[in-house]
Amino acid sequence: MTAIDSSVVARPAAARVTFSILLAVSFCHLLNDVMQSLLPAVYPMLKTNYGLAFWQIGLLTTAFQVTASLLQPVIGHYTDRRPVEYSTSAGMASTLLGLVLLAFAHSYTMLLAGAMLVGLGSAIFHPESSRVARMASGGRHGLAQSLFQVGGNFGTALGPLLAAFIVLPYGQSSIAWFAVAALLGIVILWRVNQWDSSVRARPKTAGEIQAMPFPRNRTITALATLALLVFSKYIYMSSLTSYYTFYTMHKFGVSVQQSQLLLFVFLGSVAAGTILGGPIGDRIGAKTVIWISILGVLPFTLALPYANLNWTIALSVVIGLVLSSAFPAIIVFAQELVPGRVGMIAGLFFGFAFGVAGIAAAVLGVVADAKGIDYVYDICSYLPLLGLLTVFLPSMKRVEYATV
Repeated sequence: MTAIDSSVVARPAAARVTFSILLAVSFCHLLNDVMQSLLPAVYPMLKTNYGLAFWQIGLLTTAFQVTASLLQPVIGHYTDRRPVEYSTSAGMASTLLGLVLLAFAHSYTMLLAGAMLVGLGSAIFHPESSRVARMASGGRHGLAQSLFQVGGNFGTALGPLLAAFIVLPYGQSSIAWFAVAALLGIVILWRVNQWDSSVRARPKTAGEIQAMPFPRNRTITALATLALLVFSKYIYMSSLTSYYTFYTMHKFGVSVQQSQLLLFVFLGSVAAGTILGGPIGDRIGAKTVIWISILGVLPFTLALPYANLNWTIALSVVIGLVLSSAFPAIIVFAQELVPGRVGMIAGLFFGFAFGVAGIAAAVLGVVADAKGIDYVYDICSYLPLLGLLTVFLPSMKRVEYATV
């Protein structure tokens, strides 16, 4: 068996990107993340309407995150082995039912059930749609992951805005209006699943059936390293997405409206970085992108706590742009480590990232209460040092694949 260039194995000459499918799953990712981001956006309304304590609000978050994050790798592992046709449409149907329950709940138990159904829909959607995106990539796996993930970025950003302009003025029952978005997602994903089924039915060529490129222990070490890199990235990102507005108001005395605008600028840079990270990784390699995006952002994170307002804006844009480019590369790298387990890997890393972000937001809030918001940014500025762990990732430039 001779060593062959992984890019040749990954992208045969005849492979072409199916952009219609990539754009469809990206748009559905936007719809999915808009709907799942509604829940935390309407917490103040639910707290008032049902007289909830803060621990009950926390339990709602736990119910959603446990189903949304912990079930993702389980579902991905199952569907890798036993494909379930139209599963993504079923996931959207679960989200639809969850939204209806949240809109017309008569008790706290119904709120919990609604949160869990929305979480279940997200848990089904992410690993399966990530797998479809890879199938439609034509070998340009980084590009496919970037397009898929940027839809989620925009959806997460739009959710709170739509809640502010629709749900808050018109009341809790208006959450049901978003069921229209779920219905649209069901229809689009139904067509995507028809394409998926036709591709699955084609006989696989020898180059498409691959063994693991590295020994089991080395693969586990690499996956653990990637998980730690996701850990560092999402804790730092949580410090900005959750507390950037408070930080700029506290340190520079900007108004609430100005702080929201600054957050929007940061989120825009995150979306841009997500789009750029994948295609660049296709050209220079996923490992190189990981090096640059995590460790390379360190000088900017270290400078941020000491910058004035103008430099804070500039640094936050650079940080968002560079750091967000890592996740598509991490997903692609992990999927290449474990061929044939695309759904499981996507579910594992999407679920882990989502869980880390949620836990980090809560922990950083406790730290901010105890030590102050400035302290949060001081300690978080060192997190990109974990990018040094990239040295433990194997080189994917030339690997030996056993084909059958």
